[in-house]
Amino acid sequence: MIDVSVIIAAYNAEDTIAETLESVLASRNVSLEVIVADDCSQDRTREIVAANPDQRVRLVALASNRGPGGARNAAIAAASGKWLAMVDADDTISPDRLFRMIARGEAVAAEIVVDNLEVLEPEQPRRVMFDRAMLHAMPELDLAGFIASNVLFASRHNFGYLKPVFSRSFLLEKGLSFDEKLKIGEDYLLLARALAEGGKCAVEPEPGYVYLIRQGSISRVLQGHHVEAMLEADRGFIARYRLSGAAERAQRRRTASLKEALAFIALIDALKARSPSGALRAALSRPAALRHLKMPIAARLQRLAARLRRRKKFPDLPVVASGSGSAGEARSPGFSAGLQDVKSSEANFHREG
Repeated sequence: MIDVSVIIAAYNAEDTIAETLESVLASRNVSLEVIVADDCSQDRTREIVAANPDQRVRLVALASNRGPGGARNAAIAAASGKWLAMVDADDTISPDRLFRMIARGEAVAAEIVVDNLEVLEPEQPRRVMFDRAMLHAMPELDLAGFIASNVLFASRHNFGYLKPVFSRSFLLEKGLSFDEKLKIGEDYLLLARALAEGGKCAVEPEPGYVYLIRQGSISRVLQGHHVEAMLEADRGFIARYRLSGAAERAQRRRTASLKEALAFIALIDALKARSPSGALRAALSRPAALRHLKMPIAARLQRLAARLRRRKKFPDLPVVASGSGSAGEARSPGFSAGLQDVKSSEANFHREG
C-alpha cells in the first residue's frame, strides 16, 4: 500500500494547478499518488493535469459539477493510500510536509494530523498563520477546541483553515465524507465529525502547507446562502452527535455567531441596495451584527431608529449598540454616504469569516 493519496479538487485552476502538482510531486521519503478531481472546469485544467508526465498523477474528470466536497469525495473514492492528504488546487506544500505529518501521526497512533500553515498574499510578506509556541503546547486538537476556534468574529485562531491528513481506513470505517451541499465549510464539518467520532488529531507545529489568498476566492466571499447551509449542516451535526461540556458550549457560541453573520450579511446587502428600512430590519433581528460596521453607518442606523420611534411607527424598537469608533465621525448626512464604510466593514468580515 502506498503511504498517501493526495486529494486535489480543481475548478478553473489552469493558472495554479501545475505549480501545485510540482510541489506535491517533490515530496520526499513517502510513496504517493496524486488524484485530481476536475469539477467541470471551463478552462484548460483537465488538459494540464492529463498532460503531466508523472505516472503518479491521476485525473478524475467529473461528468457534472459537484462542488468542492463532491469533487473531493470522487477523488477519495479512487484513492488507495494509507493516508489521505487534502490540498487545494491553488496552494503548495513543502517537500517534507507529508513525511513529517505521517511520522507524527504514526508515532502517537493518531487518525488525523494537522500542521501549521504559511500564508501567501499578493504584495504582502509571507507569514506563519499560527504561533509555533501555541501549537507546541497543544500536541493534540480536540473537538471543543476545534469548534471554539470556528466561532465567527470571536476566534483569535481559526483552525478551520487547517488542511488535515486523515487515515483512509478511519474515514471508511466511520462512513465519513465531505458534505456536498456545502460550498464553504465542508472541510470544517468533516474534521468536526472525525473528532466527534473519536478520532485522535495530532498537531505538527511547523508549517508545511502554503495557503494562497487571492482575490475572488469563494472562501473570501461569504454570502447569506453559504451561512444558511452551514447552519443547516451544524443542525445535522448536533443531531448526530451528543455534545456535552466544553464542546456543547463552544457549539452554542458558534451557532450564535453564524446567526449573527447571517444578519450582518443581510445588513450589508440592504445598505448596498440603499434600503434603510431593510438595513434596520436586519440590524434589529440581530443587534450584535452592528458591532462589525464602521461607526458612521452604525450611527446613522441609530438615528434612523430614533426617528421611527419618535414618529411612533415602531415605538418598541430597541436602541442598537454601535460599533467601535468616535461619535464625532458620524457627521456627514445622508444614508448613501455610508457605503464606503460598508465596503470596509464587509472586507473585515470576510477576513474574519
